[in-house]
Amino acid sequence: MFTGIVEELGTVAALETGTDSARLTIRGPLVTSDAEHGASIAVNGVCLTVVTHDDGEFTVDVMAETLARSSLGALQPGDRVNLERAMAASSRFGGHVVQGHVDGTGTIAARSPGERWEVVEVSLPADLSPYVVEKGSITVDGVSLTVVDVTDDRFTVSLIPTTLELTTLGTKGVGDPVNLEVDVLAKYVERLLATRFAPVVPS
Repeated sequence: MFTGIVEELGTVAALETGTDSARLTIRGPLVTSDAEHGASIAVNGVCLTVVTHDDGEFTVDVMAETLARSSLGALQPGDRVNLERAMAASSRFGGHVVQGHVDGTGTIAARSPGERWEVVEVSLPADLSPYVVEKGSITVDGVSLTVVDVTDDRFTVSLIPTTLELTTLGTKGVGDPVNLEVDVLAKYVERLLATRFAPVVPS
């Protein structure tokens, strides 16, 4: 589990692609400082498993399902990525419950700079729209953010200077893809309600 508080801006060092998978090598000295084989690290919000690690770099395997649901397949060597280690049970909970299971992708639709912050508008896939609410939580490229407002196909977030400086969201341009993970609590509520109020079929 993660919190959506990015620890480090990493860099894609190498990319090997196969027919239905990819292997990424990512430079991230901070997140690899205590890494072990099998550890979980979120890369742009996607929970991935460390295969190898050495000298500030780690490798991860990305399967077809992850490539299809996220923007990781579009990464190239030299690209910056948001990195976060799995949360320790003794840590402060700074963001919200983030599983690292990306629900889909959106694109940056608009950016509106303010005096010390920036309002960013992101397209919202129709199947994710019911789970996004005003002032609720959403994860964008691994960053825990509060929704400012939402329509059927878009939502906006406000980025403070720290987020602009320390995450990839500070440099994403209009049209760039971003990974989206909606609040898992909303999905559980939907499932529970659907089960509880499902019509009874006569036997």
